[in-house]
Amino acid sequence: MSSLDVISKDNQKIAVKLTGIPLQYANALRRVCLNGVPTFAVDTVDIIENSSVLPDEGLAHRLGLIPITTDLSRFNEPSKCECQSETGCSNCKVMLVLDSGDSDVTRTVLSSELSSEDDSIKPTSDKIPIVQLAPGQRIKIECYARLGRGTEHAKWNAATISTLTDTDKEDVKVLTVESTGALNPEQIIISGVDEVSNRIGQFKEMIDQVEA
Repeated sequence: MSSLDVISKDNQKIAVKLTGIPLQYANALRRVCLNGVPTFAVDTVDIIENSSVLPDEGLAHRLGLIPITTDLSRFNEPSKCECQSETGCSNCKVMLVLDSGDSDVTRTVLSSELSSEDDSIKPTSDKIPIVQLAPGQRIKIECYARLGRGTEHAKWNAATISTLTDTDKEDVKVLTVESTGALNPEQIIISGVDEVSNRIGQFKEMIDQVEA
C-alpha cells in the first residue's frame, strides 16, 4: 500500500518517506515541490526615483528575488482570477512600496523597508540587502507582487532544495524539501501532491480525447 510519512521537519525543511509510490510519480512530486507550487514574488516595479549607483534594471531584479510570504487560500494566480485583467485586482496582486528618504550617511536599504498593503504578503526576512546608498542618494518605488511558478521564473520557486534519495528498501524513497520561506514545508508537500494529482487527471482527459 502506498503511503507518505513524515520523518523530520522544522520551519524550513521537511523529509518524508514515500512507500510503494512508483519512481515516476515520486520524481514528479519532487519536481513540482521545487518549481510547480505557486508563490508570491515581485513581478512589476515602478521606479519613481533612483539616484543610487544601481541601475533601474538591477534594482528591479533584486526586488524580484526577495522571497515573499504566501497565502494560497486568499489569492489567485492571475490566469485563474475572476478579474481577468492585465492590471490585476486585490485577489491576485499586492502592492509594496519603498521610500528610503534622504540620508546624510552611507547606509544599506534592507527588505524591512518594503511596506506591503497586505500584512500577510511581505518579505520573509527583514535583513535582505537591496542597495547601498551614499549621502544624498535615494530610491522611491512602487512594486506589485503576484503568484507565479518556478517553471516561469526561478524567483517563484517554492523550494531551494528538493531531492529524492533511495533507501535500503526498493519501494521506499525519501523526499527532502527545503522551503524558501514563502510557504512552510508541509504546505509545499501538500500543494505538490494536489498539483501532481491535477496534472495526471488532465493528462488522462487528453488521452481520452485522443482515443475518442
